[in-house]
Amino acid sequence: MLTVIETFYSIEGEGPLIGVPTFFIRLSGCNLRCEWCDSKYTYSGGEKRTIESLVDEASEYKSKFVCITGGEPLIQKEVYPLMYKLLDKEYKIILETSGSISIEDVPTDDNVIISMDIKTPSSNMVQHNIYENIELLAEKDYLKFVISDEKDYLFSKSIVEKYPFDGEVIFQPEGGKNLKELTEKVLKERLNIRVLPQLHKLIWGDRRGV
Repeated sequence: MLTVIETFYSIEGEGPLIGVPTFFIRLSGCNLRCEWCDSKYTYSGGEKRTIESLVDEASEYKSKFVCITGGEPLIQKEVYPLMYKLLDKEYKIILETSGSISIEDVPTDDNVIISMDIKTPSSNMVQHNIYENIELLAEKDYLKFVISDEKDYLFSKSIVEKYPFDGEVIFQPEGGKNLKELTEKVLKERLNIRVLPQLHKLIWGDRRGV
């Protein structure tokens, strides 16, 4: 059984498949308390769901993409058999994780994309980053930094330089603020960085289940 906050069908709003229709499974619980967290409602609560019921619900939609998110989905051990069950059904999985828990047990399958955060100073959670996780990422995966200010920007650049990664690196402006400024910095410094907004917030604002 998994404790689930909500499930919904929407477009991928901020990850590697931004704009793609996707079935979302948002799990309950998080081991972090980021200063600017926009999903504090995931810290506790939710309802118990079986793996079978979640896979059955996913089958109601035409999309073959399933995003498993939180909170921090990897704190629930049943998330691993859920992923294997979805793979058996030929779904493509996007796993959104904070980078504060080892990803060594995540299926190394071509149909699993890991979108992993590195927490920046403004989150007040930098001490929880597991930098060894970067070495476990594949070229198909994504490394994401939420940028709130200049300190975050400089920190993120330093991590990218210190821990080379062959996949895409994403800089995302915190809360959708300063998107133009961040984009212009990346272009001016000729960084090989992908700048992405939170698309769902641009469309629907701060709403749940979208």
